[in-house]
Amino acid sequence: MACAPPGSYRRRYRTAPSRSHGPAGPTNGERHDRPASPRILRRGAQRHPRGLGARPRPRPRGAPGGRPGRTHPDHRGAAPQGPLPSEPSEAPLSPEELAARHGASDEDLRLATETFARLGAEVVEADAASRRIRLAGTVEQLCRIFGTSLESVTSSGPHGQSVAHRHRTGSLRIPASLDGVVTAVLGLDDRPQARAQFRAIPRAAAGTSYSPPDLGRIYGFPAGTDGTGQAVAILELGGGFGQADLDAYFGGLGLATPSVTAVGVDGAANQPGQDPQGADGEVLLDIEVVGALAPKAAITVYFGPNTDAGFLDALVQASHATPAPCSLSISWGQSEDAWTAQARNAMDQALADAAALGVTVTAAAGDRGSTDGVGDGKDHADFPASSPHALACGGTRLVADAASGTITSETVWNDSPTTSATGGGYSDVFPAPAWQNSSAAAAQHRPKPGPHPAKHGRGVPDVSAVADPQTGYQVRVDGTDMVIGGTSAVAPLWAALVARLAQATGRRFGLLQPALYAQAGAFRDITSGSNGTYHAGPGWDPCTGLGSPNGTALLTALGSQGG
Repeated sequence: MACAPPGSYRRRYRTAPSRSHGPAGPTNGERHDRPASPRILRRGAQRHPRGLGARPRPRPRGAPGGRPGRTHPDHRGAAPQGPLPSEPSEAPLSPEELAARHGASDEDLRLATETFARLGAEVVEADAASRRIRLAGTVEQLCRIFGTSLESVTSSGPHGQSVAHRHRTGSLRIPASLDGVVTAVLGLDDRPQARAQFRAIPRAAAGTSYSPPDLGRIYGFPAGTDGTGQAVAILELGGGFGQADLDAYFGGLGLATPSVTAVGVDGAANQPGQDPQGADGEVLLDIEVVGALAPKAAITVYFGPNTDAGFLDALVQASHATPAPCSLSISWGQSEDAWTAQARNAMDQALADAAALGVTVTAAAGDRGSTDGVGDGKDHADFPASSPHALACGGTRLVADAASGTITSETVWNDSPTTSATGGGYSDVFPAPAWQNSSAAAAQHRPKPGPHPAKHGRGVPDVSAVADPQTGYQVRVDGTDMVIGGTSAVAPLWAALVARLAQATGRRFGLLQPALYAQAGAFRDITSGSNGTYHAGPGWDPCTGLGSPNGTALLTALGSQGG
């Protein structure tokens, strides 16, 4: 069975010297830098589509963790024992409960590991809870096992930089005995997958800007809460932070520097000072927003490679951590159609697992309007925000009095409908979930059907907050004070709010959307503006979702629902 279509999950191999889209392929005996992982679904089970995943990865010669001349692929995800419920459970699952109820079956793990070992791959790791297997082998072995080929190419990265990477050509094949078991093979191709969703300008150029504590006041974050006892995870695919920036920034706000821990995933690491206009800006924005709005929360920043496989691994490691975070902020994404089906499915399954573990994942909805920056004349939703298991965060333009917290106006952020505007629209992949499909407002804002009407899927975003860089966030990046906007800033703002709500209620929420859609009155409804195709209006709309938060009203509403 072809486990994945052409252009599947990408991970880094070191190959022959790079040439721009040249025919050169990896040399025999060369190793993977990172593992590839297939996901596995237990055959014949009636369950949410989860499974084992495999990922090959090349390592540089002499790199630790592998034998000379070996690649290190991962098989990710084995079949779950049963389906996850579509609605949130009363209490989060522990990692052990998740593994027992929804992880890979022993039978599927054994079948997969024995099959790949018999074909010459080394099984490095097998994890039932996340349904993943990691393999190692030479590039020649892995290409033979999966029936594909790799070449070394150079292409443009997500921020315009030139990136050398491995490129897979042709389909993928798996042994017949694993038909219906392996659902994704990840890591053979390691092209860049995502872009950071932010916009930066010098502080002097910003007409209006706010510190995160200003926004906590404006958006009514619950009094008497500061994130005490909560853990917040942040996922990054590049860049880094330095302690001097954090100390200077939080000192300027009159706050103690919060607890911030960096964790490297798949060889990635905190690497500050290299890209102040790029990934460093994203990293420090996320930390400074969370740290200023939930200053007593323990913040862990997970750095993964900017590949679809690296993205997945960082998400899994962060959501399965102990102690489990109450929220996980993701400010990276890409248009749905820039992902392969197997990559989207694997990510969505991991997001569903996170929700089951009680982790609320907040995801930026994109900064390029209703098209998401795709130049085909069509509208596109950004992923992973379009997953129904992520809280999709859109953007507004805000005019408010920082001292009193009084809002004068708040409209849809749209400085340019294709280059600087909130993302939003409808998924082409995920159907509308029940908690959103029941909203009359959601149906009201769908495009009018044409002569051949199409079904419209999950609506994006769910919620919003200020994102316009002209009314943006005051931050410090690599020693420079600046103002940053973008839906990248909204994801950490909501992650911090979730931490304070969790502190106040004494519980973690996981999939928060059903509760939010039932409490639309706890939001400031944004009714003016557009993001290109779509226009704001009363109730939910595909520009700003339910609206911007009233944290105190949300606490009252969520508290009344009980724990």
